[in-house]
Amino acid sequence: MHAPRDLPVIAADVLTRIRARRPRVHAVTNSVAQNFSANILLAAGAIPSMTTDPDEIGEFVASADALLVNLGTLDAERRRAIEAALTAARDRVPWVLDPVFVDRSAPRASFAASLAARQPRAIRLNAAEFSALAGDTPSVPALERFARERKSVIGLTGDRDVVADGARSVTIANGDPLMAKVTAMGCAASAVVAACHAVEADAWCATTAGLIVVGVAGELAAKHAQGPGTFAAAILDALHALDQRAIVARARITP
Repeated sequence: MHAPRDLPVIAADVLTRIRARRPRVHAVTNSVAQNFSANILLAAGAIPSMTTDPDEIGEFVASADALLVNLGTLDAERRRAIEAALTAARDRVPWVLDPVFVDRSAPRASFAASLAARQPRAIRLNAAEFSALAGDTPSVPALERFARERKSVIGLTGDRDVVADGARSVTIANGDPLMAKVTAMGCAASAVVAACHAVEADAWCATTAGLIVVGVAGELAAKHAQGPGTFAAAILDALHALDQRAIVARARITP
């Protein structure tokens, strides 16, 4: 078991490993998020790929180190691509589910539930999405219960992030309100989480590390931003320059 005080150092180590190994992360993500997510992955040190062509995605995933399945702009081609991607991933490639807007659409929620039953390494979502997917009000006990049932780590993001795997839970109090003013920020956070899973076998540590890194980078970016437009660029710079000293100094972690 890792104490909360150890997690900032672990997060910094995971980021160092991403930069050293340059893992390939294939992101099946929505059209709104593709460019920003790709740049976030590059800033973190990973190598992104984004194709959603069902005929070729299997080869991309087979050579990837992690996979992100994001349901943002879910269409027939992306559904086929997701199935092909998961077939190629099998048990070799760790994958992260981001069930975007499952609270807005019953068919989307049903599809997301079927994906969650396939035991992704982690599910990164917000409170409304959790309520729709789990049929429960977000709370630490509810997150822990859902994590145990799905055998997945749950990363709930919002004003405070909570990461639970059924045995361990932690709250992360980093970030900045400007993060909610930039489209695809949550999708990009999921991409960073996937990159962490590419280099860290402990799924709870990987998910926690990804959300710490994004939260601290967001705080640093906000210091230099004049608004959402400059913030979107500043968080890329902040993530690119992020180091252990900044992570350890700024991370706010509680059990």
